[in-house]
Amino acid sequence: MHFDIPTLLTLIPLQALALALMLPILMGWSRASRAVRSGQISLMLQAAAWVLRAINQDLHSLVLWLLILLFMSAALSALWLALRDWLGPRDGRQLIVALPIVLPIGVAISALPQLGGGRWGSTVADLGLSLQMMLVVWACAKPSTRGQDHNWRGLVGASFLALALVTLCRAGIAIREGGFLPAQSTHPIQLYLLLTNQIAVLASVMAILVAWRGETEAALHRLAQTDTLTGLSNRRAFASRAFEMISLARRYDDPLALMMLDLDHFKSINDTHGHGVGDQALVLFANCLQQVIRVGDLAGRVGGEEFCVLLTRSDAIGPDALDLRLRRMLAERSQQTLNFKLEFSAGWARLRPGDRNIEDVMRRADAALYEAKRSGRNRLVAEPGNDA
Repeated sequence: MHFDIPTLLTLIPLQALALALMLPILMGWSRASRAVRSGQISLMLQAAAWVLRAINQDLHSLVLWLLILLFMSAALSALWLALRDWLGPRDGRQLIVALPIVLPIGVAISALPQLGGGRWGSTVADLGLSLQMMLVVWACAKPSTRGQDHNWRGLVGASFLALALVTLCRAGIAIREGGFLPAQSTHPIQLYLLLTNQIAVLASVMAILVAWRGETEAALHRLAQTDTLTGLSNRRAFASRAFEMISLARRYDDPLALMMLDLDHFKSINDTHGHGVGDQALVLFANCLQQVIRVGDLAGRVGGEEFCVLLTRSDAIGPDALDLRLRRMLAERSQQTLNFKLEFSAGWARLRPGDRNIEDVMRRADAALYEAKRSGRNRLVAEPGNDA
């Protein structure tokens, strides 16, 4: 198969434009994550650079040349930022952000007559771009801190490593030739550069698509485990996590307590103030609950206005202490936020040796909650038969 530079310089802009247009349509823009948007911007900038390159094939216009360099460098920076968001903190942020500004300035300075009239411009550009590519390679090589498997890292890193090496080779050849390699040179390095760039672009697209799929799957998993209004665990996720916590408590013979909490007069709140205020009340209650529980405790919304808290290593004092903290915070914040005082009833039960699962404990805690409601609301009641 025969590749020639003029054909590649025509096909690459067309491919870049197609990818830059298709990805936002396929993945969306407004609801895309910051990492996905950075990846899409990277492809758009590359497409803009290659279109200008096709217009200015001889690179006679210094302004267009500087724009091409600006877009190429910014595209690499945007890709690096996407990798950082997907993989975790990476080294070199300040440098990767500064290079799209520094490189065009450096090339413009090299165009001054005193410095050779642009003779060294292509060498400066190649050295700067290869440095950015190596930063992308290093970002891919460094292990991810996001707790996910990113198998595409190796493909992207290898592609940009090859592109960086070819770019460095072109810079070396330009230095040997006196600082300038003509744009239309038939030197094999030009062909290798175009081909490795194609591979790097395709690797970037594959990485963006695979990472986006991973984001989507993670988001769906969170939705399946989370109550969308309050952000707490839903009933299914609460039961699943509670099973693990009960198993650990029995293995290490740790006390475990379950509280069930229910907002008082919630129907009246909806009828009087509207369902929007009712939702605000639920969100406020959930936020307060998250702030007062200890690290290691588990909170969930298990019904309309009903919540559960599983307290690890908790004796009889634990539910009383949490109840007191929650009532104080809720009374203060509800008055400030809703202009009326929110109250709740609660019941609690402890894990017993004969309990088969969390539902057994919940039944006793629910009975205690019912007693709290029956005896006047706005109070905490222990399970029947609790001697503590």
